[in-house]
Amino acid sequence: MASGEGGEAEWSKALKESEGTAPGAFEAEMKMKGLMGFSAGGDPKIAANSKLLSWLEENGDVYLADASTWGVAPHPMAISVSTVDETTNESTGRGLLARRNINEGDELLTIPMSMCVTIESARKTFGEEVITNGMNEYLAIALQLVHERYVLGDDSFYKAYLDVLPEVEEVNPTFAWPDDDLEFLEGSPVLPATKSLQMKLKREWEALVANDVDGLSTRFPDRFPLEKFSYENWVWAFTMLFSRAIRLRNLREGEALAMVPYADLINHSPFSGAYVDAREVGDWLFKDGTEEVILYADRGYRKMEQIYISYGPKSNADLLLLYGFALERNPYNSVDVTVSIKPRVATGNNPENDADADPLAEEKIAFLQNVGREDTVDFPCYADRYPIEMLEYLRLMQMTPEDTRGKPLSAFDFSRTISAANEAAVLTSIIQAIKMQLNKYPNSEEDDARLIQDKGMFRLFNYNQRMAIRHRRNEKRLLKRTVAALDRQIKTRGLDREDLQRAMGSTLGIVLPGEERFGKKGRTAIEERLEKMGLPVDLR
Repeated sequence: MASGEGGEAEWSKALKESEGTAPGAFEAEMKMKGLMGFSAGGDPKIAANSKLLSWLEENGDVYLADASTWGVAPHPMAISVSTVDETTNESTGRGLLARRNINEGDELLTIPMSMCVTIESARKTFGEEVITNGMNEYLAIALQLVHERYVLGDDSFYKAYLDVLPEVEEVNPTFAWPDDDLEFLEGSPVLPATKSLQMKLKREWEALVANDVDGLSTRFPDRFPLEKFSYENWVWAFTMLFSRAIRLRNLREGEALAMVPYADLINHSPFSGAYVDAREVGDWLFKDGTEEVILYADRGYRKMEQIYISYGPKSNADLLLLYGFALERNPYNSVDVTVSIKPRVATGNNPENDADADPLAEEKIAFLQNVGREDTVDFPCYADRYPIEMLEYLRLMQMTPEDTRGKPLSAFDFSRTISAANEAAVLTSIIQAIKMQLNKYPNSEEDDARLIQDKGMFRLFNYNQRMAIRHRRNEKRLLKRTVAALDRQIKTRGLDREDLQRAMGSTLGIVLPGEERFGKKGRTAIEERLEKMGLPVDLR
Protein backbone atom coordinates (compact mmCIF):
# COMPACT_ATOMS: atom_id res chain seq x y z
CA MET A 1 0.00 0.00 0.00
CA ALA A 2 1.45 3.36 -1.01
CA SER A 3 1.96 5.66 1.93
CA GLY A 4 0.14 8.94 1.89
CA GLU A 5 -1.41 11.36 4.33
CA GLY A 6 -2.56 9.32 7.35
CA GLY A 7 -0.74 6.22 6.11
CA GLU A 8 1.27 3.89 8.34
CA ALA A 9 4.61 5.52 7.44
CA GLU A 10 3.29 8.96 8.39
CA TRP A 11 1.91 7.64 11.68
CA SER A 12 5.23 5.96 12.51
CA LYS A 13 7.16 9.13 11.75
CA ALA A 14 4.84 11.28 13.88
CA LEU A 15 5.02 8.83 16.76
CA LYS A 16 8.83 8.78 16.66
CA GLU A 17 9.04 12.59 16.64
CA SER A 18 6.62 12.86 19.56
CA GLU A 19 8.71 10.55 21.71
CA GLY A 20 11.60 13.01 21.89
CA THR A 21 14.84 11.84 23.49
CA ALA A 22 15.39 10.18 26.82
CA PRO A 23 16.83 12.36 29.61
CA GLY A 24 20.62 12.32 29.44
CA ALA A 25 20.69 11.06 25.84
CA PHE A 26 21.95 14.35 24.44
CA GLU A 27 24.78 14.58 26.99
CA ALA A 28 25.75 11.00 26.14
CA GLU A 29 25.87 11.98 22.46
CA MET A 30 28.02 15.01 23.32
CA LYS A 31 30.48 12.76 25.16
CA MET A 32 30.61 10.50 22.11
CA LYS A 33 31.58 13.52 20.01
CA GLY A 34 34.16 14.79 22.48
CA LEU A 35 32.17 17.86 23.47
CA MET A 36 32.03 16.96 27.15
CA GLY A 37 35.53 15.62 27.64
CA PHE A 38 36.83 12.08 28.05
CA SER A 39 38.72 12.29 31.34
CA ALA A 40 38.43 8.98 33.18
CA GLY A 41 38.61 10.72 36.53
CA GLY A 42 35.97 13.24 35.53
CA ASP A 43 36.57 16.50 33.71
CA PRO A 44 36.59 19.38 36.24
CA LYS A 45 34.89 21.61 33.65
CA ILE A 46 32.00 19.15 33.39
CA ALA A 47 31.69 19.09 37.18
CA ALA A 48 31.74 22.91 37.27
CA ASN A 49 29.06 23.07 34.55
CA SER A 50 26.85 20.69 36.53
CA LYS A 51 27.24 22.72 39.73
CA LEU A 52 26.37 25.94 37.88
CA LEU A 53 23.14 24.40 36.57
CA SER A 54 22.23 23.06 40.02
CA TRP A 55 22.94 26.46 41.62
CA LEU A 56 20.69 28.24 39.12
CA GLU A 57 17.91 25.68 39.60
CA GLU A 58 18.07 25.70 43.41
CA ASN A 59 18.56 29.43 43.99
CA GLY A 60 16.94 31.01 40.95
CA ASP A 61 14.22 28.49 40.13
CA VAL A 62 15.67 28.27 36.61
CA TYR A 63 14.52 25.17 34.73
CA LEU A 64 17.52 23.75 32.85
CA ALA A 65 16.76 20.03 32.80
CA ASP A 66 16.63 17.96 29.62
CA ALA A 67 13.35 16.32 30.67
CA SER A 68 9.94 17.94 30.43
CA THR A 69 7.85 18.55 33.52
CA TRP A 70 4.27 19.68 34.09
CA GLY A 71 3.71 22.59 31.72
CA VAL A 72 7.44 23.10 31.05
CA ALA A 73 9.32 21.84 27.99
CA PRO A 74 12.87 20.44 28.25
CA HIS A 75 15.53 23.13 28.30
CA PRO A 76 16.71 23.55 24.68
CA MET A 77 20.46 24.04 25.30
CA ALA A 78 23.42 22.24 26.84
CA ILE A 79 26.92 23.43 27.80
CA SER A 80 29.84 22.23 25.70
CA VAL A 81 33.23 22.36 27.44
CA SER A 82 34.96 23.08 24.14
CA THR A 83 33.98 24.92 20.97
CA VAL A 84 36.12 25.70 17.94
CA ASP A 85 36.19 28.55 15.41
CA GLU A 86 35.11 26.95 12.14
CA THR A 87 37.44 29.12 10.03
CA THR A 88 40.69 29.21 12.03
CA ASN A 89 40.24 25.98 14.03
CA GLU A 90 41.23 27.90 17.17
CA SER A 91 39.59 27.01 20.48
CA THR A 92 36.78 29.35 21.58
CA GLY A 93 36.21 27.85 25.04
CA ARG A 94 32.83 26.88 26.43
CA GLY A 95 29.67 27.39 24.42
CA LEU A 96 25.99 26.40 24.32
CA LEU A 97 24.66 23.81 21.86
CA ALA A 98 21.11 23.03 20.76
CA ARG A 99 19.80 19.88 22.50
CA ARG A 100 17.12 19.56 19.87
CA ASN A 101 15.91 21.41 16.79
CA ILE A 102 15.06 25.01 17.74
CA ASN A 103 12.65 27.27 15.87
CA GLU A 104 13.02 30.99 15.30
CA GLY A 105 11.40 32.88 18.16
CA ASP A 106 11.72 30.05 20.68
CA GLU A 107 12.51 31.14 24.23
CA LEU A 108 16.05 29.93 24.98
CA LEU A 109 16.61 31.02 28.56
CA THR A 110 15.38 33.15 31.44
CA ILE A 111 17.65 34.11 34.34
CA PRO A 112 16.34 36.11 37.34
CA MET A 113 18.06 39.45 37.90
CA SER A 114 18.59 38.31 41.51
CA MET A 115 21.20 35.83 40.21
CA CYS A 116 23.16 38.48 38.31
CA VAL A 117 26.08 40.62 39.46
CA THR A 118 25.22 44.31 39.05
CA ILE A 119 25.99 47.63 40.67
CA GLU A 120 22.97 46.99 42.92
CA SER A 121 24.33 43.66 44.12
CA ALA A 122 27.68 45.39 44.73
CA ARG A 123 25.92 48.09 46.76
CA LYS A 124 24.19 45.42 48.88
CA THR A 125 27.57 43.77 49.45
CA PHE A 126 29.61 46.86 50.34
CA GLY A 127 27.09 49.52 51.31
CA GLU A 128 26.60 53.05 50.02
CA GLU A 129 29.76 54.34 51.68
CA VAL A 130 31.76 52.29 49.17
CA ILE A 131 29.43 52.03 46.15
CA THR A 132 28.39 55.65 46.09
CA ASN A 133 25.73 57.20 43.89
CA GLY A 134 27.27 57.96 40.54
CA MET A 135 30.04 55.35 40.80
CA ASN A 136 30.78 53.75 37.45
CA GLU A 137 29.17 50.31 37.04
CA TYR A 138 32.38 48.70 35.81
CA LEU A 139 34.26 49.75 38.93
CA ALA A 140 31.48 48.62 41.27
CA ILE A 141 31.09 45.20 39.65
CA ALA A 142 34.87 44.73 39.47
CA LEU A 143 35.09 45.28 43.22
CA GLN A 144 32.40 42.67 43.84
CA LEU A 145 33.98 40.12 41.50
CA VAL A 146 37.32 40.41 43.32
CA HIS A 147 35.57 40.24 46.70
CA GLU A 148 33.52 37.15 45.80
CA ARG A 149 36.39 35.22 44.24
CA TYR A 150 39.45 36.18 46.27
CA VAL A 151 38.04 37.26 49.65
CA LEU A 152 35.00 35.02 50.19
CA GLY A 153 36.16 32.15 47.98
CA ASP A 154 34.27 28.94 48.86
CA ASP A 155 31.85 30.94 51.04
CA SER A 156 30.63 33.10 48.14
CA PHE A 157 27.00 32.79 47.07
CA TYR A 158 28.32 33.00 43.50
CA LYS A 159 30.93 30.24 43.85
CA ALA A 160 29.28 27.91 41.32
CA TYR A 161 29.26 30.80 38.82
CA LEU A 162 32.79 31.93 39.61
CA ASP A 163 34.08 28.39 39.02
CA VAL A 164 33.05 28.46 35.36
CA LEU A 165 34.61 31.87 34.71
CA PRO A 166 37.88 31.56 32.78
CA GLU A 167 41.33 32.75 33.74
CA VAL A 168 42.81 35.80 32.00
CA GLU A 169 45.01 33.51 29.88
CA GLU A 170 41.95 31.69 28.55
CA VAL A 171 40.39 34.93 27.31
CA ASN A 172 43.58 36.72 26.21
CA PRO A 173 42.41 40.30 25.56
CA THR A 174 45.28 42.38 24.23
CA PHE A 175 45.37 44.60 27.35
CA ALA A 176 46.55 41.48 29.22
CA TRP A 177 49.15 40.39 26.63
CA PRO A 178 52.85 40.41 27.52
CA ASP A 179 55.03 42.89 25.65
CA ASP A 180 56.61 40.12 23.54
CA ASP A 181 53.19 39.32 22.06
CA LEU A 182 52.17 42.96 21.68
CA GLU A 183 55.21 43.48 19.42
CA PHE A 184 53.38 41.40 16.81
CA LEU A 185 50.79 44.18 16.60
CA GLU A 186 53.32 46.87 15.66
CA GLY A 187 51.71 49.32 13.26
CA SER A 188 48.16 48.29 14.15
CA PRO A 189 45.83 50.85 15.77
CA VAL A 190 45.07 48.15 18.35
CA LEU A 191 48.50 48.68 19.91
CA PRO A 192 48.08 52.32 21.06
CA ALA A 193 44.51 51.53 22.16
CA THR A 194 45.83 48.61 24.20
CA LYS A 195 48.50 50.74 25.88
CA SER A 196 45.93 53.41 26.60
CA LEU A 197 43.56 50.91 28.24
CA GLN A 198 46.39 49.36 30.25
CA MET A 199 47.31 52.73 31.69
CA LYS A 200 43.69 53.62 32.45
CA LEU A 201 43.07 50.35 34.29
CA LYS A 202 46.23 50.83 36.35
CA ARG A 203 45.32 54.44 37.08
CA GLU A 204 41.80 53.50 38.20
CA TRP A 205 43.09 50.71 40.46
CA GLU A 206 45.63 53.02 42.07
CA ALA A 207 43.07 55.79 42.62
CA LEU A 208 40.17 53.66 43.88
CA VAL A 209 41.91 50.80 45.67
CA ALA A 210 45.61 51.31 46.29
CA ASN A 211 45.87 55.03 47.01
CA ASP A 212 47.59 55.37 50.40
CA VAL A 213 45.53 58.45 51.32
CA ASP A 214 41.90 57.67 50.46
CA GLY A 215 42.01 54.34 48.61
CA LEU A 216 39.66 51.58 49.78
CA SER A 217 42.57 49.50 51.06
CA THR A 218 43.57 52.45 53.27
CA ARG A 219 40.07 53.42 54.44
CA PHE A 220 38.81 49.84 54.96
CA PRO A 221 41.91 47.62 55.28
CA ASP A 222 39.94 44.68 56.71
CA ARG A 223 37.38 44.69 53.92
CA PHE A 224 39.75 45.54 51.07
CA PRO A 225 43.08 43.84 51.87
CA LEU A 226 45.57 44.84 49.19
CA GLU A 227 46.88 41.30 48.80
CA LYS A 228 43.38 40.26 47.69
CA PHE A 229 42.57 43.44 45.75
CA SER A 230 45.86 43.29 43.88
CA TYR A 231 46.30 44.74 40.41
CA GLU A 232 46.56 41.21 38.99
CA ASN A 233 43.12 40.35 40.42
CA TRP A 234 41.80 43.71 39.19
CA VAL A 235 42.87 42.79 35.63
CA TRP A 236 41.07 39.44 35.99
CA ALA A 237 37.86 41.22 37.05
CA PHE A 238 37.99 43.60 34.10
CA THR A 239 38.80 40.76 31.72
CA MET A 240 35.55 39.13 32.86
CA LEU A 241 33.63 42.40 32.59
CA PHE A 242 34.86 43.41 29.15
CA SER A 243 34.37 39.94 27.65
CA ARG A 244 31.19 38.79 29.43
CA ALA A 245 29.14 41.63 30.94
CA ILE A 246 25.87 42.38 29.16
CA ARG A 247 24.18 45.75 28.95
CA LEU A 248 20.47 45.21 29.60
CA ARG A 249 18.53 48.05 28.05
CA ASN A 250 14.89 47.30 28.86
CA LEU A 251 14.88 47.27 32.64
CA ARG A 252 12.09 49.03 34.49
CA GLU A 253 14.44 51.74 35.77
CA GLY A 254 16.51 52.13 32.63
CA GLU A 255 19.54 50.19 31.47
CA ALA A 256 22.18 48.43 33.56
CA LEU A 257 25.37 46.43 33.16
CA ALA A 258 25.17 42.85 34.42
CA MET A 259 27.18 39.67 34.67
CA VAL A 260 24.55 37.07 33.76
CA PRO A 261 25.36 33.47 34.75
CA TYR A 262 24.85 30.86 32.01
CA ALA A 263 23.85 33.45 29.39
CA ASP A 264 27.45 34.65 29.20
CA LEU A 265 28.55 31.22 27.96
CA ILE A 266 27.03 31.95 24.55
CA ASN A 267 29.59 32.86 21.92
CA HIS A 268 29.49 35.75 19.44
CA SER A 269 28.62 35.76 15.77
CA PRO A 270 28.43 39.02 13.79
CA PHE A 271 25.68 37.39 11.72
CA SER A 272 23.42 36.72 14.71
CA GLY A 273 20.44 38.96 15.34
CA ALA A 274 19.91 37.70 18.90
CA TYR A 275 20.59 39.99 21.84
CA VAL A 276 20.25 39.22 25.55
CA ASP A 277 17.88 41.66 27.27
CA ALA A 278 15.52 41.92 30.26
CA ARG A 279 11.79 42.00 30.99
CA GLU A 280 9.40 42.06 33.93
CA VAL A 281 8.33 38.64 35.21
CA GLY A 282 4.72 37.71 34.54
CA ASP A 283 2.24 38.13 31.71
CA TRP A 284 0.58 41.27 30.34
CA LEU A 285 -1.97 41.24 33.15
CA PHE A 286 -0.07 40.10 36.24
CA LYS A 287 3.45 41.29 37.11
CA ASP A 288 5.16 40.41 40.39
CA GLY A 289 7.60 43.34 40.35
CA THR A 290 10.70 41.26 39.64
CA GLU A 291 12.74 41.20 36.45
CA GLU A 292 14.56 38.53 34.49
CA VAL A 293 17.06 38.22 31.66
CA ILE A 294 15.57 36.75 28.49
CA LEU A 295 16.87 35.41 25.18
CA TYR A 296 14.91 34.30 22.11
CA ALA A 297 16.26 32.42 19.10
CA ASP A 298 16.82 34.74 16.15
CA ARG A 299 16.71 31.82 13.71
CA GLY A 300 16.25 28.07 13.56
CA TYR A 301 18.99 25.81 14.93
CA ARG A 302 19.59 22.13 14.22
CA LYS A 303 20.35 19.67 16.99
CA MET A 304 24.05 19.87 18.06
CA GLU A 305 24.47 23.27 16.35
CA GLN A 306 26.16 25.96 18.43
CA ILE A 307 23.90 28.81 19.61
CA TYR A 308 25.14 32.35 18.97
CA ILE A 309 24.23 35.84 20.05
CA SER A 310 25.60 39.18 18.90
CA TYR A 311 27.90 41.19 21.15
CA GLY A 312 27.13 44.15 18.89
CA PRO A 313 28.55 45.49 15.58
CA LYS A 314 32.18 45.29 16.68
CA SER A 315 35.32 45.52 14.56
CA ASN A 316 38.10 42.98 14.95
CA ALA A 317 40.12 45.63 16.79
CA ASP A 318 37.33 45.94 19.38
CA LEU A 319 37.04 42.16 19.68
CA LEU A 320 40.78 41.61 20.04
CA LEU A 321 41.18 44.40 22.58
CA LEU A 322 38.31 43.28 24.85
CA TYR A 323 37.48 39.66 24.00
CA GLY A 324 40.82 38.21 22.91
CA PHE A 325 39.78 37.02 19.46
CA ALA A 326 39.28 38.32 15.92
CA LEU A 327 37.07 36.96 13.14
CA GLU A 328 38.09 36.02 9.63
CA ARG A 329 34.63 36.98 8.34
CA ASN A 330 33.41 40.13 10.03
CA PRO A 331 31.07 42.49 8.14
CA TYR A 332 31.73 45.17 10.79
CA ASN A 333 35.51 45.04 10.54
CA SER A 334 37.29 48.37 10.12
CA VAL A 335 40.73 49.90 10.59
CA ASP A 336 41.21 53.23 12.32
CA VAL A 337 43.07 55.71 10.12
CA THR A 338 44.55 58.98 11.32
CA VAL A 339 43.51 61.96 9.22
CA SER A 340 45.37 65.17 10.01
CA ILE A 341 45.11 68.45 8.17
CA LYS A 342 46.79 71.23 10.09
CA PRO A 343 45.89 74.66 8.69
CA ARG A 344 48.86 76.92 8.04
CA VAL A 345 48.44 79.99 10.18
CA ALA A 346 50.35 83.16 9.40
CA THR A 347 52.83 83.90 12.21
CA GLY A 348 54.13 87.28 11.04
CA ASN A 349 57.70 86.08 11.68
CA ASN A 350 58.45 84.48 8.32
CA PRO A 351 57.07 86.29 5.24
CA GLU A 352 58.05 83.41 2.95
CA ASN A 353 56.04 80.88 4.96
CA ASP A 354 53.25 83.34 5.63
CA ALA A 355 52.71 83.66 1.89
CA ASP A 356 51.43 80.06 1.89
CA ALA A 357 49.26 80.52 4.98
CA ASP A 358 45.65 79.41 4.77
CA PRO A 359 43.44 82.54 4.83
CA LEU A 360 40.69 80.41 6.41
CA ALA A 361 42.97 78.86 9.05
CA GLU A 362 41.64 80.67 12.09
CA GLU A 363 38.02 80.18 11.02
CA LYS A 364 38.60 76.45 10.52
CA ILE A 365 40.27 76.08 13.92
CA ALA A 366 37.37 77.92 15.57
CA PHE A 367 34.87 75.74 13.69
CA LEU A 368 36.62 72.55 14.89
CA GLN A 369 36.66 73.78 18.47
CA ASN A 370 32.97 74.59 18.19
CA VAL A 371 32.07 71.02 17.19
CA GLY A 372 34.54 69.39 19.59
CA ARG A 373 37.01 68.15 16.98
CA GLU A 374 40.79 68.39 16.76
CA ASP A 375 42.98 68.81 13.70
CA THR A 376 44.18 65.22 14.15
CA VAL A 377 41.30 62.72 14.13
CA ASP A 378 40.96 58.94 13.91
CA PHE A 379 38.23 57.52 11.69
CA PRO A 380 37.30 53.88 11.00
CA CYS A 381 37.74 52.79 7.38
CA TYR A 382 35.80 49.80 6.09
CA ALA A 383 36.60 47.56 3.12
CA ASP A 384 34.57 49.64 0.68
CA ARG A 385 33.41 52.68 2.63
CA TYR A 386 34.30 55.25 5.24
CA PRO A 387 32.20 57.31 7.65
CA ILE A 388 30.45 60.46 6.54
CA GLU A 389 32.13 62.20 9.49
CA MET A 390 35.50 61.72 7.77
CA LEU A 391 34.22 63.34 4.57
CA GLU A 392 32.67 66.22 6.52
CA TYR A 393 35.93 66.83 8.38
CA LEU A 394 38.08 66.78 5.25
CA ARG A 395 35.67 68.89 3.20
CA LEU A 396 35.94 71.53 5.89
CA MET A 397 39.72 71.33 6.13
CA GLN A 398 40.19 71.43 2.35
CA MET A 399 38.02 74.55 1.85
CA THR A 400 39.56 77.44 -0.11
CA PRO A 401 38.31 81.02 -0.50
CA GLU A 402 37.16 79.97 -3.99
CA ASP A 403 34.98 77.29 -2.38
CA THR A 404 33.45 79.66 0.14
CA ARG A 405 32.56 82.40 -2.37
CA GLY A 406 32.58 84.85 0.52
CA LYS A 407 30.28 82.82 2.78
CA PRO A 408 31.23 81.80 6.34
CA LEU A 409 32.11 78.13 6.91
CA SER A 410 29.06 77.72 9.12
CA ALA A 411 26.86 78.29 6.07
CA PHE A 412 27.94 75.04 4.38
CA ASP A 413 26.51 71.52 4.63
CA PHE A 414 29.66 69.41 4.74
CA SER A 415 27.72 66.18 4.30
CA ARG A 416 27.41 67.19 0.63
CA THR A 417 30.04 67.77 -2.05
CA ILE A 418 31.39 71.34 -1.91
CA SER A 419 33.12 71.46 -5.30
CA ALA A 420 34.89 69.09 -7.68
CA ALA A 421 38.32 70.38 -6.64
CA ASN A 422 37.44 70.11 -2.95
CA GLU A 423 36.16 66.55 -3.39
CA ALA A 424 39.28 65.54 -5.33
CA ALA A 425 41.46 66.89 -2.51
CA VAL A 426 39.32 65.09 0.08
CA LEU A 427 39.53 61.67 -1.56
CA THR A 428 43.25 62.14 -2.28
CA SER A 429 43.82 62.99 1.39
CA ILE A 430 42.07 59.77 2.48
CA ILE A 431 44.30 57.75 0.16
CA GLN A 432 47.38 59.49 1.57
CA ALA A 433 46.27 58.82 5.14
CA ILE A 434 45.63 55.13 4.39
CA LYS A 435 49.01 54.71 2.70
CA MET A 436 50.67 56.31 5.71
CA GLN A 437 48.87 53.79 7.94
CA LEU A 438 50.08 50.94 5.72
CA ASN A 439 53.64 52.23 5.98
CA LYS A 440 53.50 51.91 9.78
CA TYR A 441 53.46 48.10 9.59
CA PRO A 442 56.97 46.61 9.60
CA ASN A 443 56.02 43.92 7.08
CA SER A 444 53.63 43.48 4.16
CA GLU A 445 50.33 41.67 3.75
CA GLU A 446 52.12 39.18 1.51
CA ASP A 447 54.67 38.44 4.28
CA ASP A 448 51.85 37.71 6.73
CA ALA A 449 49.98 35.57 4.18
CA ARG A 450 53.08 33.41 3.66
CA LEU A 451 53.43 32.93 7.43
CA ILE A 452 49.81 31.82 7.75
CA GLN A 453 49.99 29.49 4.75
CA ASP A 454 53.03 27.70 6.21
CA LYS A 455 50.96 25.77 8.77
CA GLY A 456 53.93 24.07 10.38
CA MET A 457 55.71 27.37 10.97
CA PHE A 458 52.51 29.18 11.97
CA ARG A 459 51.78 26.66 14.74
CA LEU A 460 55.14 27.51 16.34
CA PHE A 461 53.72 30.89 17.32
CA ASN A 462 51.61 31.03 20.47
CA TYR A 463 47.86 31.80 20.38
CA ASN A 464 48.27 35.56 20.90
CA GLN A 465 50.90 35.81 18.19
CA ARG A 466 48.76 33.84 15.71
CA MET A 467 45.83 36.14 16.45
CA ALA A 468 48.06 39.20 15.96
CA ILE A 469 49.42 37.98 12.61
CA ARG A 470 45.94 37.19 11.28
CA HIS A 471 44.63 40.51 12.55
CA ARG A 472 47.36 42.70 11.03
CA ARG A 473 47.10 40.77 7.71
CA ASN A 474 43.37 41.45 7.59
CA GLU A 475 43.91 45.13 8.45
CA LYS A 476 46.34 45.55 5.56
CA ARG A 477 44.03 43.72 3.18
CA LEU A 478 41.11 45.95 4.17
CA LEU A 479 43.15 49.14 3.77
CA LYS A 480 44.39 48.14 0.33
CA ARG A 481 40.83 47.42 -0.78
CA THR A 482 39.76 50.84 0.47
CA VAL A 483 42.52 52.53 -1.57
CA ALA A 484 41.44 50.58 -4.66
CA ALA A 485 37.80 51.63 -4.11
CA LEU A 486 38.84 55.28 -3.71
CA ASP A 487 40.94 55.17 -6.87
CA ARG A 488 37.95 53.80 -8.80
CA GLN A 489 35.69 56.47 -7.34
CA ILE A 490 38.09 59.26 -8.33
CA LYS A 491 38.27 57.98 -11.90
CA THR A 492 34.54 57.27 -12.19
CA ARG A 493 33.64 60.76 -10.99
CA GLY A 494 36.23 62.42 -13.23
CA LEU A 495 38.11 63.84 -10.23
CA ASP A 496 41.53 62.88 -11.59
CA ARG A 497 41.73 65.83 -13.99
CA GLU A 498 44.92 67.86 -13.64
CA ASP A 499 43.06 71.14 -13.23
CA LEU A 500 41.48 69.77 -10.04
CA GLN A 501 44.76 68.78 -8.40
CA ARG A 502 46.01 70.94 -5.56
CA ALA A 503 49.67 71.02 -4.55
CA MET A 504 50.46 68.31 -1.93
CA GLY A 505 46.79 67.36 -2.04
CA SER A 506 46.01 70.70 -0.42
CA THR A 507 47.27 74.27 -0.58
CA LEU A 508 45.68 74.76 2.80
CA GLY A 509 47.29 72.33 5.15
CA ILE A 510 49.94 69.76 5.84
CA VAL A 511 48.91 66.11 5.69
CA LEU A 512 50.55 64.73 8.82
CA PRO A 513 51.99 61.21 8.87
CA GLY A 514 49.61 59.94 11.55
CA GLU A 515 52.42 59.26 13.96
CA GLU A 516 51.74 57.69 17.36
CA ARG A 517 50.06 60.34 19.42
CA PHE A 518 49.78 58.49 22.72
CA GLY A 519 50.22 61.02 25.48
CA LYS A 520 49.34 63.85 23.07
CA LYS A 521 45.84 62.95 21.88
CA GLY A 522 43.10 62.21 24.34
CA ARG A 523 41.65 59.03 22.87
CA THR A 524 41.64 56.79 19.83
CA ALA A 525 38.72 55.96 17.56
CA ILE A 526 38.48 52.55 19.24
CA GLU A 527 37.99 54.29 22.57
CA GLU A 528 35.28 56.51 21.10
CA ARG A 529 33.43 53.38 19.98
CA LEU A 530 33.82 51.89 23.46
CA GLU A 531 32.20 54.97 24.91
CA LYS A 532 29.19 54.46 22.64
CA MET A 533 29.02 50.83 23.81
CA GLY A 534 28.57 52.06 27.36
CA LEU A 535 32.20 51.76 28.41
CA PRO A 536 33.41 55.25 29.32
CA VAL A 537 36.81 56.32 28.07
CA ASP A 538 37.76 57.29 31.60
CA LEU A 539 36.29 54.53 33.72
CA ARG A 540 35.53 56.74 36.68
